[in-house]
Amino acid sequence: MYSAPGLLAILPYPNIDPIAFSIGPLAVHWYGIAYVVGIMLGWHYAKRMVARPELWPNGTSPMTAEKLDDFLVWVAAGIILGGRIGYILFYDMGAVIENPVRAIQIWNGGMSFHGGLIGTTLAMIFFARRNAIPVWSMFDTVATVAPFGLFFGRLANFVNGELWGRISDVPWAMVFPTGGPFARHPSQLYEAVLEGIVLLLVLRVLTHRVKALRKPGTVAGAFACGYALSRIFVEFFREPDPQLGYLAFGWLTMGMVLSLPMLAIGIWAILRARVAVPTP
Repeated sequence: MYSAPGLLAILPYPNIDPIAFSIGPLAVHWYGIAYVVGIMLGWHYAKRMVARPELWPNGTSPMTAEKLDDFLVWVAAGIILGGRIGYILFYDMGAVIENPVRAIQIWNGGMSFHGGLIGTTLAMIFFARRNAIPVWSMFDTVATVAPFGLFFGRLANFVNGELWGRISDVPWAMVFPTGGPFARHPSQLYEAVLEGIVLLLVLRVLTHRVKALRKPGTVAGAFACGYALSRIFVEFFREPDPQLGYLAFGWLTMGMVLSLPMLAIGIWAILRARVAVPTP
């Protein structure tokens, strides 16, 4: 356990090996496992959703379970390609130019949620149009399960000892191996709770209690707003990426800037849904 003047208590960082196991020369990282688990749990949850036609407009599910199985490959590609490309473009372009191999090291710097969102959105649009699925219901389906991936992704960030928080003296502060000798907020866990657990519960209430899926776009809009607000809040505790730092005012970060358009789009989607489709 680490200690420092003025700190009441500091939890020890668990120092989990980022490599879960190796098979010969192949190293399997917890980061990759987290994405697989998140996608598979989301896929299972989505199948349960489409199996309940009473939740959807006019009592008809927007797609079959078989179509959802086909979409699994599309969404996985959208998340991984979009997330990694987004991280490179938004946060790590300079380092990748110097060392191009870094581009495929998804455990080195990780993935950008906003990039993954763009990739997933494109995958949803293409797949929905190709299979005659209402696009907004496709958005809603994926939005309901996205917190699974966010939760496990943030846990993977914690295991990797990356994307840690700002220096703090809260009793649960930790000294991360790559964060210097200072105790910091475990901001990855804050995001796992807010973007994963809390957001999943909120969307669950909307889908099963409020029957929000009957107005396509409402759940997708609520997800966008919920994520954006959670991310902006946690950014006040999270250390900005060192290659970017604060963009302005000594507190504005890239995560906040990227979340603001998402918040605006989420509000627009909710307002649009209220007048676009009447509740049966």
